[in-house]
Amino acid sequence: MFKLLLVVVLFVILYMLGSALFHMAKGKGDPERVVKALTWRIGLSVALFALIVVAYFMGWIEPQQVEFLQKSE
Repeated sequence: MFKLLLVVVLFVILYMLGSALFHMAKGKGDPERVVKALTWRIGLSVALFALIVVAYFMGWIEPQQVEFLQKSE
């Protein structure tokens, strides 16, 4: 359930970024809407980062170790 929440927040962040791009590219777009969309994106990104850090310290998520292949001679 937690990982689903992370994915949903990530897609909302991408939507806000796309919305800001759309309003900027329109030419006649309202600058206030661009700023509002980018502000939401930044706020959600900071909240997502904080949520990931809290989840790590609470033990809800764990990093995976990557083992590099070594040549044995």
